[in-house]
Amino acid sequence: MRSRTPDRLCAEAVELARDAAAEAARPQPLGPYLGAVAEGDRLVTHLFESQDPGYRGWRWSVTVARASRAKNVTVDEVVLTPGPSSLLAPEWVPWSERLRPGDLGPGDLLPSEADDPRLEPGYAPEPVEELEETEAPVEGEALPERASIAAVARELGMARPRVMSRLGLGEAAERWEEHYGPRTPMAQAAPASCVTCGFLVPVAGSLRRSFGVCGNEFSPADGHVVALSYGCGAHSEAAVVPTPPPAPQPVIDHMTADPL
Repeated sequence: MRSRTPDRLCAEAVELARDAAAEAARPQPLGPYLGAVAEGDRLVTHLFESQDPGYRGWRWSVTVARASRAKNVTVDEVVLTPGPSSLLAPEWVPWSERLRPGDLGPGDLLPSEADDPRLEPGYAPEPVEELEETEAPVEGEALPERASIAAVARELGMARPRVMSRLGLGEAAERWEEHYGPRTPMAQAAPASCVTCGFLVPVAGSLRRSFGVCGNEFSPADGHVVALSYGCGAHSEAAVVPTPPPAPQPVIDHMTADPL
């Protein structure tokens, strides 16, 4: 608990604190004296303004102290502290909250958390059934996993430990529909929607009834996931290019010379 009245000898040690602050502030000059603050019994902090251009509004804090019944004051600590009007760094934010789409570059790793709500287990774990006494496995021999869920999943190429959850699928659908959905200006002016376009590549999974991939190189959505209600002017059935009419036969008047 701080003492209300600063120690007299510690409060008078301004020059001692100034020398310590000037030594710490080099090569920048030391600013004017700002006062003293009692930190406790025989413990006083002297404040000096910082003249460093990179620390505007900061203060050099020099804490001095003396032992009980002693008359010699010594420097306890010298530190640069922010003042009431100093510019401070913004509050630290974890990297997982600072990350934005497009920040990931070549060689970067973005591990997903174990409890990521966008993911769920790829297949439900199954309990190991107790074997009968006649089927007891030999010591050191692994249990057969023929016909187990994990074995069947690996055989079918579905051995992903985790897949997208309903929450993850919903967030992805909202992002895709925002960029290539029916409310975009391109879709509002389109002659037809992607559901009838021949360049639409269907997708598998639970989103196949709402989304597909555009395969038209002239479309602004080429290679992107589009909503079936999206559309653009490059629709395969938007218009039929008219065939040019055949050229007429040449008209020949006569083959003789004109009389004068």
